[in-house]
Amino acid sequence: MKHVNLAGAVALTLLVSGARAAHAADKVVLMSSTIGPIDAGIVEVLEDRFEQETGIRVRHVGAGTGQALKIAESGNVDLVMVHAKALEEEFVQNGFGTERIPFMYNDFVIVGPPADPAGIRSASTAGDALEAIAGKGAPFVSRGDNSGTHLAELGLWGKAGLKPAGAWYEVYEKGSEGNAATLKHADERQAYTVIDRATWLSVNKEAPLKLAILAEKDPALLNFISLIPVNQRKFPGVNRQGAAAFVKWLTAPGKGQRIVQEFGKDRYGAPLFFPDSRQWHGAQKKRQKR
Repeated sequence: MKHVNLAGAVALTLLVSGARAAHAADKVVLMSSTIGPIDAGIVEVLEDRFEQETGIRVRHVGAGTGQALKIAESGNVDLVMVHAKALEEEFVQNGFGTERIPFMYNDFVIVGPPADPAGIRSASTAGDALEAIAGKGAPFVSRGDNSGTHLAELGLWGKAGLKPAGAWYEVYEKGSEGNAATLKHADERQAYTVIDRATWLSVNKEAPLKLAILAEKDPALLNFISLIPVNQRKFPGVNRQGAAAFVKWLTAPGKGQRIVQEFGKDRYGAPLFFPDSRQWHGAQKKRQKR
């Protein structure tokens, strides 16, 4: 089993039981990851290339950021890949993770019907766009599952001084299935939603969507993805050495960061993600020289 999008505790149990046998020999790294990068395909590419170069296998379970961190809080994985700063900081402060490591980023966009009934094309900021949607009561779909995408959406509403509620604001009941599922549902409903650009590009390439990007390129829409090693002091069974090797490789300019920089160019004409580890990796090298 290469990976599984979490549909409950049973899925996680199957994944962990199938990999733990090799885990004791430090030959497998287990990771819980936010679903967006998995759906985009970059996680599997990174894992496969790392295994080719090192012989160390990585297996992941996909879940929204909140659930991915809860999996790690049980000591069931060695590493997390997530995108919700406040939850990440809390995870580290509570001793479950060792540190937040910048890895890569992309951005969110606000998509909606091309006719744009809320008139957000002319909005100068994401907050203005959401205010227009709420003011018109235009249909909006929220992932609603405490994932990184959901928390980012709530953060944008909060910055705009709004608390969305009402018949126009749908919390998607299957939001835990990921960004792709949420985007497809919004497309069926011809509703607005906040989605990461990588999901938009990959889903739209697979089957052209009726929705269009209507608001973008606001710094508030940047989407930063971090790595956090699970704390071996709290969970002695954690594969600290394997996770550290994977993190080092992922953040290295000529290794994982190069793959991030190139991923998606051949298919979409532009990368889906951008490297974000240069400063951290440089600081690590300086520490090692001391």
